[in-house]
Amino acid sequence: MPSFKTVLKNLGPGILFASMAIGTSHLVLSTKAGAQYGWLMIIPIILANVLKYPFFEFGVRYTNVTNKTLIEGYLNRGIGYLWFYAIITFVTTFTILAALYTVTAGLFINLFNIGHSSIAIVALSLFLIISALLIFGKYKFLEISLKFVISILFIALLVTTVLVIVKGPVDHALDFEPLPIFNEVGILFLIGLIGWMPTTVEASSWISLWSIEKWKNQEKPSLKESLQEFNIGYIITAILAVFFMVIGWYTLYGTNTQLSNNAISFADQVVRLFTEHIGTWAYLFIAISAFATMFSTCMTAHDALARVSLDIISLLKPKEKWYSTKNAYTTGILFLTFINFIVIAAFSANMGNLVALATFVSFVVAPLVGYMNLKNVTSSDLDPKFWPNKQLRFLTYVGILFLSLFALYYFYIIIL
Repeated sequence: MPSFKTVLKNLGPGILFASMAIGTSHLVLSTKAGAQYGWLMIIPIILANVLKYPFFEFGVRYTNVTNKTLIEGYLNRGIGYLWFYAIITFVTTFTILAALYTVTAGLFINLFNIGHSSIAIVALSLFLIISALLIFGKYKFLEISLKFVISILFIALLVTTVLVIVKGPVDHALDFEPLPIFNEVGILFLIGLIGWMPTTVEASSWISLWSIEKWKNQEKPSLKESLQEFNIGYIITAILAVFFMVIGWYTLYGTNTQLSNNAISFADQVVRLFTEHIGTWAYLFIAISAFATMFSTCMTAHDALARVSLDIISLLKPKEKWYSTKNAYTTGILFLTFINFIVIAAFSANMGNLVALATFVSFVVAPLVGYMNLKNVTSSDLDPKFWPNKQLRFLTYVGILFLSLFALYYFYIIIL
């Protein structure tokens, strides 16, 4: 069994995954799940984390064994696989990143009471700050800083959750009636929760790119050590989702509070409500935790999308060499900053529609990407002794079937 020192040294891609995943899906969806439906929501949260686990694990497995990114594996399966993933990434690049920065900017304005500020201007400031941190700090700074952020965030949420539990759940309103889970509204909420918990399946390639980058500066760990490191990040992600759910359950469930459908307003609403439950002294503590959650998500998503875009271009256009220069990463970061700021400035009023498009794409393609990942790790690229075991492959098929049924139902509701 690897020593604690070895585990600590290998920490990186799994922690970045946790940081990227603990964003809107946790702060908004997990909290809202507990607030609206109570303790029962622990079931879909755990179910989503378990059933999606193989899809993300395969990104670590494939890269460790082959020294290739998961995206290179798609190309090895056929050019159609790569183009399919490129289209998904294109939609994500120009929607999700803009949405994340918009939510983070709005959250910052609301939490720190600077209502006179423009969301676009605050978002631009965040873009510039994060771009500078990524360009000058690169992967090493990202890893070190996020180890610190995740540690602080985990402690902050653990303390908050314990305080909430000790305080006890709020008293139910006299006219309180639990919301039904299995009507159309409840099913749509479940689809959103499971679809984005812990994150979208196409992010599985991000882990393989972070792994490649980390191993440039240290000896590559064994497959067992890499999987152990990833599992730590994945477990942290799942635990924090439960923490957020418990906070929502204990502070809002049964109060008949009208919860905003706007992610920015809801996050601010939740922070204010459960600080009232714990005590106003905790407001700044919780506000900083909420903002740090979204800031770290923006940083990891920005870095990952730049790396993914460059990797896709390098495989689709192998004769062009600009993407392999020292300035390619900088160019990618700044290009994403420019394009997504334009999206925020031009389409902020329609941001919900843009995110709905990305959500639709992610839901529909999730089982397909999961299948592509399975094809990668059971291909001739790997010695069969490194293939996932029968139990993990069985769990993969269950996950693909489960997500396919959800995708079909979502498609039915949205289109028909």
